[in-house]
Amino acid sequence: MRGSSCGPSPIRLGIAAAFLAFSLTGAAAPMYQLLVGTYTSEGIYRLQFDAERGYIEPQPLQVVRTHNPSWLTLDLSRNRLYAANENGPGHPDPVGRVSAFMMAPASGQLSPLAQQITLGDEPTHLSLSRDGRYLFVSNYGSNANPGGSLAVIPTAKDGTLSPVTQIATHKASEKHPERQQSAHVHSAVMSPDGKTLFVSDLGADRIFLYRYDPANAERPLSPADPASIRLPDGSGPRHLVFSPNGSQAYATLELSAQVARFDHVDGSLVQRQLVDLAEGGDTRAHSPGAIHPSADGRFLYVSDRAEKNRIMVYAIEENDNLREIQQRASEGREPREFAIDPSGRFMLIANQKSDALVVLQRDPDSGLLGETLQTLPIGRPSDVKFIDRSGL
Repeated sequence: MRGSSCGPSPIRLGIAAAFLAFSLTGAAAPMYQLLVGTYTSEGIYRLQFDAERGYIEPQPLQVVRTHNPSWLTLDLSRNRLYAANENGPGHPDPVGRVSAFMMAPASGQLSPLAQQITLGDEPTHLSLSRDGRYLFVSNYGSNANPGGSLAVIPTAKDGTLSPVTQIATHKASEKHPERQQSAHVHSAVMSPDGKTLFVSDLGADRIFLYRYDPANAERPLSPADPASIRLPDGSGPRHLVFSPNGSQAYATLELSAQVARFDHVDGSLVQRQLVDLAEGGDTRAHSPGAIHPSADGRFLYVSDRAEKNRIMVYAIEENDNLREIQQRASEGREPREFAIDPSGRFMLIANQKSDALVVLQRDPDSGLLGETLQTLPIGRPSDVKFIDRSGL
């Protein structure tokens, strides 16, 4: 089954709004705060989201000025926010950095804590060890020389960021004449058990595996066995995510316009499925980017940028295979990231090149995306994170 959706009519939008405004329990729906990273010097936006109406309050609660905070990572147990400042040559600030902020538990107010250089260009992704002791920074490094790297930054209980303590680099595959002449680390994601770091290198056509040992404070990462998972030549792995139960992993392959599905077994990955977004067409018209499963593990969502500007929706079947069920327009250009709200009834899309956040309805039962409920202008949005403390 496939679906598509055009922009809503005023009548349909009114019906949808009326439906959302009615609560079956009569209880007030929660108001969530959300954080939006951007590719601007305006910085990070802290906004309020009404989970009854599916509506972002247009007036920000706070705007934190920092250069190019393109990726955000929350540590709610310690009331911290970390941002990757994706700076590099040609930017007003040419130095790649990571910024740390204190988050007030009650109000969510952000206060600057610390900043540290990443020893690489364009840090594009940021993750935290399960114990909160280290940040793993993906320096994309768009220029072939020196290219990209993985950087490890120690954190402290008071929010201090120590200088980079470990750097890892990889050999490029050189299959793509422009984008694979050097390493380009695009993401680093810790396994659910916190023992292995999976590093996707777009320039190497590999996902590298590192064992995590915090007892070795200066060099907590060491190559695993096997040290990497090979992907198709010229595929360009970008982002990796795990299923909620940890048994599966999914990766976007940016250059070959594919999604790879893996069994997660004994701290490694076994490839089981490759899904083509181009369907025999020109892969250059596609650019898979963000990838996230639903909280119940029944659906997988992938953003497809370039000429398509859509969200791909897959059902996860009982045998773990992915089955496409919908292609939904993102209602903008370059859907770099997206997030499903904690209620599961809405998706928020950061359309980077059309300068807007878009709110779509989502049916938790079918997984399908529905009406466009809101388009909120915001300069070059790149990441969306909900502040949800319900699981603490």
